[in-house]
Amino acid sequence: MNFIILFMLFFTAVFQGANWNISVLDTARKVTWLSDLEKDVILELNKVRTNPKLYAEQYLIPMRKLYNGKFLHYPDEIRLRTDEGVSALEECIKVLSGSKPSGALVTFYGLSQAAKYHQKDQSKTGNTGHTSSDGKKLPERIEMYGDWSGQIAENIDYGSSDARKIIIALLIDDGVPGRGHRRNILNSGYTAVGVACGTHEKYKGVCVIDFAQKFTDYAK
Repeated sequence: MNFIILFMLFFTAVFQGANWNISVLDTARKVTWLSDLEKDVILELNKVRTNPKLYAEQYLIPMRKLYNGKFLHYPDEIRLRTDEGVSALEECIKVLSGSKPSGALVTFYGLSQAAKYHQKDQSKTGNTGHTSSDGKKLPERIEMYGDWSGQIAENIDYGSSDARKIIIALLIDDGVPGRGHRRNILNSGYTAVGVACGTHEKYKGVCVIDFAQKFTDYAK
């Protein structure tokens, strides 16, 4: 992905107005190495990055009615006990409503393979966290598949197989000091992303999202 294309994605995202241009933001839809769920996760990331205020209005504000004390209850699902209750949602709405738009992310094969390495490991072991069972950490996993520079980060969601719920959970970041997952999603410095989602022994689902400021795939 060259600089001109990245600039066009950023320019279009920032100035598209009060709605999303899905044809521009759905940057991963035609790639062959991602599942539909993984492509949907990238689309949700690009929607909230390019218009955080609209994302809050359309998807977060309606969630107020789903809270009852510390419990969050999506229709037709079991109740989830949260740490903070609706206050974490309200804080997220406030932050998104005041956040500046940032550029759409572009998916890379190598970043997705790095995410898949960790996802498969946790699907097999039932582990959580950012260190694989063989001791590999995020930089080591990414460097197996490509070169990176600037910043890198990793978000992991457990328990959902719905792209929007995955991103909303990471945005609200209930019980997470500093809201690091949300900050990664909104970080305007990131341009590249890789995603891998699968099953998890304890939480049923796991979705690994790897971000990079700059990334280049190794030659296949």
